[in-house]
Amino acid sequence: MIVSRLSAYVVAIALILLAGPAFAHGFKLGSITIEHPWSRATPGGAQVAAGYLTIKNDGTAPDRLVSVAAEIAGRTQIHHVSMADGVMEMREVTDGLPVPAGGSVVLGPNEYHLMFLDLKRPLKEGEEFSGALTFEKAGTLDVTFEVEGTGAGGLKPDEHNHH
Repeated sequence: MIVSRLSAYVVAIALILLAGPAFAHGFKLGSITIEHPWSRATPGGAQVAAGYLTIKNDGTAPDRLVSVAAEIAGRTQIHHVSMADGVMEMREVTDGLPVPAGGSVVLGPNEYHLMFLDLKRPLKEGEEFSGALTFEKAGTLDVTFEVEGTGAGGLKPDEHNHH
């Protein structure tokens, strides 16, 4: 009885590990892979939201994220958060975001991130929305952002000092 229960657990864990990539929330174009694009739910009337993801470049040449679009926003920008004299500041990245060859860039709360401006509707936890990331060399990659809860990792977009 104990052996059969243990065998069942081992088989279940093996199936989960093997199925893991099938459940991954990732997108690939050439040497560029986008992992887990997500955003936070927003309150009604919010005009901005932030987007997060990881960009991996498995190629031998660097690339650059040059623009982003999202169906839920009138405008989308790439932003960077920095600290200056104890004040957190957010600035738009206007010359694109470098992605090193054989490396990765994390866009997350309190780091580089995407800003979805002029929201067309509030974002609700559990829903998805489409976006497109355009790279200088790889081209344009369509992705799907998952909307997580308002408390998901880091500061909310409206807690930053936007410039």
